[in-house]
Amino acid sequence: MPPYTGTQRHYISQFVNLTQAKDAVASKFLRANGWNVEQAVDAYAQPFPSSRRKAKFCRYFSSTQAAASSSLIPALNKIFDEYRDDPKENPDTIGIEGAMKFLEAIQVQLDEVACLGIAELLKSPSMGEFTRAGFVDGWKSVAVESIPQMISHAASLRTRISSQPDTFRKVYRYAFPLCRMQGQRNLTFEIASEQWQLFYTSGNGGVDWNTPTTPWLDWYLEFLESRGKRPVNKDLWEQTEVFMRKTREDEHFGWWSADGAWPATLDDFVAYVQQDKRGAKLGSGGAMDVE
Repeated sequence: MPPYTGTQRHYISQFVNLTQAKDAVASKFLRANGWNVEQAVDAYAQPFPSSRRKAKFCRYFSSTQAAASSSLIPALNKIFDEYRDDPKENPDTIGIEGAMKFLEAIQVQLDEVACLGIAELLKSPSMGEFTRAGFVDGWKSVAVESIPQMISHAASLRTRISSQPDTFRKVYRYAFPLCRMQGQRNLTFEIASEQWQLFYTSGNGGVDWNTPTTPWLDWYLEFLESRGKRPVNKDLWEQTEVFMRKTREDEHFGWWSADGAWPATLDDFVAYVQQDKRGAKLGSGGAMDVE
């Protein structure tokens, strides 16, 4: 078995006790689920054979996890203290300078999606800021207690963001409140545009929206700019990601309907693509007729 921390070995033992799987299988599912035992077991044995077994697991998990994770707190507090900008005035906050040093230490670049993934994990209240509670609870939740382990977790997170839609979506949706200007309900177009270019480009650790046959991201930003660079609300932000997945599956809008519940902006974008970019027009019932 590869070298694991005491806490990680404990989680492997929990997994094995609950599933009777081999250690190698346990470590595989635990790594894939960020060392969250409950999620790893769910992934391994969905659906649970019975509600009784699930209830038994939940009781066992809640008691053992509390004991195991408490041992991480001193080490995590020590790491947190090393990166505080102003220990006297703000003893429980890592500010921008400290955050940049910390991200560099765990080998995460500021211009990659994994940076936002770390912010989501640690429940950062704003860009470039970490609180002690969020820092400790976040790393504790994935059984990480040292800089080398944080580097390893960040590498795993980087892979999961680009390959697992659920992980991507969790980070993407967290970026909306994280990137809003203070006191604003919506994202400015400029910030939304920057974030879309980050999330929808594989070179930044995201997912390519532009395809060999259709420059989706380029067309989308061009379209929104032509409408006056309006602020982006939460619904449009979230539905853009769903829309992106749909267009990657079917570039010809076989899934789209004029009567669907998409934001009006996306309805208009479909018409823009078909009429202005592809030389088609809307037929009756929302069907597309190629001229």
